[in-house]
Amino acid sequence: MPAQLLTIEVHRLDAGRARLRLAGDLDFDTAPQLVAAAAELRRDGCQELLLDFAEVGLCDSSGLSALVLIHRAGTGPIRLSGTNPQVQQLLDRTGLGELLAVAPPVARDDTREVG
Repeated sequence: MPAQLLTIEVHRLDAGRARLRLAGDLDFDTAPQLVAAAAELRRDGCQELLLDFAEVGLCDSSGLSALVLIHRAGTGPIRLSGTNPQVQQLLDRTGLGELLAVAPPVARDDTREVG
């Protein structure tokens, strides 16, 4: 199965904050794309970066390395949201969950009917 491309949708929230919505795989081939997008936002004055992982299917060690690089290069916090169990487990096992601000996963019950 071929690797899924990574798409990054950038939303500037205000003068110092931006949200990057990621979709696809964050791996060896795509991690430099995230690092470059974050670096461009930092050059434009965004200090706080919010990374939405809700549509990330896979994150490998290169993806984790990209998060460390972004953290070290910045002057403000990086916040992650929407991490799936696999990504959350990697963050917890490596200690990156403590380094980066990770929003707790939201429990969903898609089987419940309303009405």
